[in-house]
Amino acid sequence: MSPYIRLAELGLTLPEPPTPIANFVTHAESGRLIFLSGQGPLRADGTLCTGKVGEDVTVEQAYQHARLTGLNLLAVMHAAAGDLGRIVRVVKLLGFVNAIPTFSDHPKVVNGCSDLFADVFDNIGGHARSAIGVGSLPGNITVEIEAVVEIAA
Repeated sequence: MSPYIRLAELGLTLPEPPTPIANFVTHAESGRLIFLSGQGPLRADGTLCTGKVGEDVTVEQAYQHARLTGLNLLAVMHAAAGDLGRIVRVVKLLGFVNAIPTFSDHPKVVNGCSDLFADVFDNIGGHARSAIGVGSLPGNITVEIEAVVEIAA
């Protein structure tokens, strides 16, 4: 089934790819790999999900923020590949969680993005992944996630 049909079934619409906030590009292609720059939980209205997980943001809220971040990554994938149907494998995710020092459920938060990719891409959505906690993120966003995907030749 097409990734676009899966998105529609989930009630999701791809947003416009977010604009970089500094001196970098949204993605870089090398061979059949596309390296996607880190994205955050940018809402359709242009606001960001902010806060410190474990203090003023719950695991469940941060999970949804990671899912939203995944949707923004899908928008960049679409722009980079021209068609999400060209994605043949989600290779790797690297997730950063803006959390208090005693927080330890980083994998549960980043699952928001991983679960979305599994829903959209089915078997090719499974990936290697790291989920780490950090003391801060740009703009005090709750999560930032980057990805590597493989495209068809």
